[in-house]
Amino acid sequence: MRACVLTVSDGVFHGAREDGSGDLLAEKAVMSGFDIAARAIVPDEADQIAAQVSAWTDAADAPELILVTGGTGFAPRDVTPEALGPIYDRRTPGIDEAMRAFSMRVKPHGMLSRGVSGIRGSTLVLSFPGSPKACGELFDVVQPVLNHALELLRSTPTEHL
Repeated sequence: MRACVLTVSDGVFHGAREDGSGDLLAEKAVMSGFDIAARAIVPDEADQIAAQVSAWTDAADAPELILVTGGTGFAPRDVTPEALGPIYDRRTPGIDEAMRAFSMRVKPHGMLSRGVSGIRGSTLVLSFPGSPKACGELFDVVQPVLNHALELLRSTPTEHL
């Protein structure tokens, strides 16, 4: 299975910061059996975020999974939810709820995350905060359900336990 990683960050885009979150998500995906098909970095601009995710999901060889990191907080330039929400065919609220529930157990600021995950075509798009620590913890939260979710999206027969 293939995954793409999109980092949303003005600082990383302009070379002022390292892409720790994107690197960590790519590493976690590879450790979970995914090949990284592509990576990209965009600034905190809704049109560029939506365009990159749409380009990947609408391609003939669309990946099964897209991991988006950054732009999910309360800062004025945090526009990832506004960029992603309108392009989804269907939302995946259980994934977002599980991620926020875990984050709130770690620290109260977890409730400030506005990440929105969803499905576009047959690709699952997961939205993570910009913190490498949070990305690692939250990938571990969703990793146990990824294969089953992707099998369902690709209409692969599965056994419901």
